[in-house]
Amino acid sequence: MRHPSVDSPRRPKEYRAAAVTASLLALCSALLLALVATRWHPLITLDGDVSRATHRWAVGDRGATRVFRILTDWVWDPLTMRLLCAAAALWLVWRRAAWWTAVWLAVTCAVTTVVQQSLKAAVHRPRPVWPDPVDSAHYAAFPSGHAMTATVVCGLLLWLLHHFGAGRALRRTALAVAVVSVVGVGLTRVWLGVHWPSDVVGGWLFGGLVVAVAVAAHESPWGARARSH
Repeated sequence: MRHPSVDSPRRPKEYRAAAVTASLLALCSALLLALVATRWHPLITLDGDVSRATHRWAVGDRGATRVFRILTDWVWDPLTMRLLCAAAALWLVWRRAAWWTAVWLAVTCAVTTVVQQSLKAAVHRPRPVWPDPVDSAHYAAFPSGHAMTATVVCGLLLWLLHHFGAGRALRRTALAVAVVSVVGVGLTRVWLGVHWPSDVVGGWLFGGLVVAVAVAAHESPWGARARSH
């Protein structure tokens, strides 16, 4: 894969696109956060209706529930995602010229964890409680850590493939895997009854926001100067 030069003309365009995307996602994230924090009745009602339906399905189809537990606990688990990000950072260090991007990648993943846990502590939303649970989870519900971590890691890795000029076939394959992973982990969290649907949407939104802010920082004039040293 090729490495774009620091003075590439596409950088200002990428910076502006990332900044606009971050602004839109910040607005959507703030709106959802306000609705969850104030327990907006239509949202709470929708969360309850969807969660009760999926929980009935999970109890009735133990085979699918076992598969979803394996996927959410091992394949799409936040630890698995962070290890994938660490492997990408090590690859960037091995490239030598991309050490700053490796640091940027590691810092973004660390910031994701801080933001996620801070939001959980601030909102302190209880998780769904069932008389016959099929799974369990820790910490507060909003936002979903699984959904947020998967969104951040997959988003960053997709952008890195684009940034370093990966081939079209590789990028398309990675995009398909990323979409399945991000959507899939969100659905498993609701199916297993450990998150409300809006927790998952919040994880997707805040995860996308972190990616957009991180890309904007990487492509900013300050980021370009840091990479040139």
